[in-house]
Amino acid sequence: MTYGPIRDALATAGDDLKARFEAGESVVELVHARSRLIDELLLRLWNEHVPDCDAALVAVGGYGRGELHPGSDVDVMILLPESINARCEEALSGFVTCLWDVGLEIGHSVRTIAECSVEAAGDLSIATTLMESRLLVGPEALFLEMEAVIAPDRMWPSATFFEEKLKEQISRHHRYHDTAYNLEPNVKGSPGGLRDIQMIGWVAKRHFGATTLAELVDHKFLTPVQLQRLEDGEHFLWRIRFALHVLTGRREDRLLFDHQTRLAEMLGYEDATYTLAVEQMMQRYYRTVMELSRLNEILLQQFEEAILMDPNAPAEPLNERFQVKNGFLQTVDEQVFKREPSAMLELFVLLQDNPELRGVSAYTVSSIKRHLHLINDEFRQNPRNHRLFLNILRAPEGVTHELRRMNLYGVLGLYIPAFGRIVGRMQYDLFHAYTVDEHTLFVVSNLRRFALHRYDGEFPHCSEVMQSLEKPEIAYLSGLFHDIAKGRGGDHSELGAVDAEAFCLEHGLSRSEARTVAWLVRHHLLLSTTAQKKDLGDPDVINEFAEIAGDRTRLDYLYVLTVADVRATDPKLWNSWKAQLFRDLYELAKRALRRGLENPFEGEQLVSEKQEKARRYLDTTGVSAESVAKVWRLFNENYFLRYRSSEIAWHTEWLSDSDTDSNIGLVDVRRRRTGDGVEAVLFTRQTKRTFAHVTAVLDELGMTIMDARIVPLDNGNSIDTYVFMESDKRVDIDEERTNKIRRALTRILTASDEKVAKVTRAVTRQARMFTTPTRVNFRPGTSDDQTVFELVTADRPGLLSKVGQVFIEQGINITSAKIMTIGERAEDMFYISDLSGRALKETALDNLADSLRDKLDPNEQEV
Repeated sequence: MTYGPIRDALATAGDDLKARFEAGESVVELVHARSRLIDELLLRLWNEHVPDCDAALVAVGGYGRGELHPGSDVDVMILLPESINARCEEALSGFVTCLWDVGLEIGHSVRTIAECSVEAAGDLSIATTLMESRLLVGPEALFLEMEAVIAPDRMWPSATFFEEKLKEQISRHHRYHDTAYNLEPNVKGSPGGLRDIQMIGWVAKRHFGATTLAELVDHKFLTPVQLQRLEDGEHFLWRIRFALHVLTGRREDRLLFDHQTRLAEMLGYEDATYTLAVEQMMQRYYRTVMELSRLNEILLQQFEEAILMDPNAPAEPLNERFQVKNGFLQTVDEQVFKREPSAMLELFVLLQDNPELRGVSAYTVSSIKRHLHLINDEFRQNPRNHRLFLNILRAPEGVTHELRRMNLYGVLGLYIPAFGRIVGRMQYDLFHAYTVDEHTLFVVSNLRRFALHRYDGEFPHCSEVMQSLEKPEIAYLSGLFHDIAKGRGGDHSELGAVDAEAFCLEHGLSRSEARTVAWLVRHHLLLSTTAQKKDLGDPDVINEFAEIAGDRTRLDYLYVLTVADVRATDPKLWNSWKAQLFRDLYELAKRALRRGLENPFEGEQLVSEKQEKARRYLDTTGVSAESVAKVWRLFNENYFLRYRSSEIAWHTEWLSDSDTDSNIGLVDVRRRRTGDGVEAVLFTRQTKRTFAHVTAVLDELGMTIMDARIVPLDNGNSIDTYVFMESDKRVDIDEERTNKIRRALTRILTASDEKVAKVTRAVTRQARMFTTPTRVNFRPGTSDDQTVFELVTADRPGLLSKVGQVFIEQGINITSAKIMTIGERAEDMFYISDLSGRALKETALDNLADSLRDKLDPNEQEV
């Protein structure tokens, strides 16, 4: 039998559904229409292949609910009587084969009643799938018997079902890091996604026998308003999922960067002045799933109270407004928030003061939602509410937890309206892993962990600094406001500083404290950009930074805020190299402040101090003073300024046991002593100019380069050092791996061919979605022997090597490279000079810019 006409009809029907979707027809109608279409097809094929057979064809899962998206699997079960004849077996086998032949994505099972009973009793997922079954064709009595054997009185009673389903949800949320705000969320599985709505339906069906969410209104478990929010949220997610399937031509539930921009266009979003269309779409997505998460929490807690707890348990009063029932905090009556709106903040203070509480009762969460309109200007100006909010920030426990709860319940965004505008706001790039509000709360969470002794082992130095601060709430407030002006246009740091100072003054902080918070918000990027983009071996850089910081207290606050901020941007981007850079700058600035700004650091003193520390270490290794002196005669002041004392000791110990007169050069590689990653040092002739070669080799080996320093020595040699890490965190840097890197770098020194190795690694899937125009900026260095060159361009494999090749072609020496990758974008700083060791003249700068334009994708990039 040929199935071509059926496949063609299915394709035509699919095209029709797509056209109706793009024309704006209700996705609810389309999802059910596809289910009805498949019903008709299966009935036709069943009647053709399975005549006079006592088996039943049952739709299960989403298809059982009558909900099919374009790429959804068609899940069916063939329900058998206890025995069938061979003719029926053959007919059923032919039926299943033809389903595949016509092009359906089928998920099928074949079971008897007894097998349904056994398998459902042993596997909750199977029981849940069968609960959503729908008879398509076959004996109704057989189907009803199957429903009876999986009923709550036979297996999975509602209490057990609820407990196990709740564990399933918790486990599923863990897989998505317990946040709905991942930048590539799963529409179905992420917190607040479609699965959370289905969870409510499953529990309702098991406990009440409800077949629709609307029936929960009759059972007083949902208000009509809550039902409307659930349905609106579900239908929005259906539109997203339907569009994803149409766009990709397959089942795809992940909102990948690959699809987000085209999806926003398909759904009718348009770029605005300060917000991209894709950012608008994703903000609506995040706000929708946040609301669905809140409803999921309320309803599951109501189920828990009804199914697992004693509804007649006595309530224990806490004060005139609140009581505790079954371990949950709740208002004494429905009018509490209306009588005293401040109770909406007091609630969070009580949760902090009573950590044994299990949470807020569903009844009270619903009441908060109904009274949110009372958080208005009068509420925000009430001194009692100011005290309550500061009490939340100053509490010894539960600060982050309650701020998150305030955000989830919608309180935080109304109490701080500027915060409300960043709720669900995403930034369409690969650097920020979370929405702005989620990132902000992670920053506060990180600061809290620094403040609590039980987390001292995580970041000991940050904990020491944070715990020495007299007023930690200043750090928390700066964390709350540091990104609060994102998306408004203009400098978000400056705009946020204005908001922060006004808020602090209104809440009774002293003018000095308010200015400190505002200063931290205004300069929250200062330490990070200085450490990652500037030469910390330059005393002028340290003195300039220390002058901006002004005093030790501000420096301490800025240090812990910076670490907390960078760690909260994307946990995968934090590493020991950044930690070392930040601490180096902090310690150098602290010393500069201790000396006094009127008495700035001099290079000679820094060199002397570093040499003394290096000598103390070398004394423990057995390197003689004579050998140390011999090696150090190779070095110059610039070398000692550019390296830490520990690095100087390593280089000295290595060279003291090597032939420094070799014409070939020397290489050493080691695991970093202060954290993850590898560092390599090359002692070679300046004329080798190895930067392009080394970066190409390391890139091809799968390394991410963090730092490069090329220090010319007075005898025509140079010390070149590189710090790098595995791009793939799963690769272990063992001795074998280290030796492979050493051999590859040695080949560079011994090779007679000056051709730079080709980097064959491909650009990542996500990075391909972005276009970053190349920008070049030149400025004078702190001395007249160098030019500072800033390159902003699309990050890609082989980028540094290409830049290095341009340097060779243009006769440019590089003395330092500060490598900073911000998601899909490279923001690298190079300290360069001409071959005579002088800063570049204007003609040379123009030629360099032109060469870079030609090298870095001339058809796409603009310099």
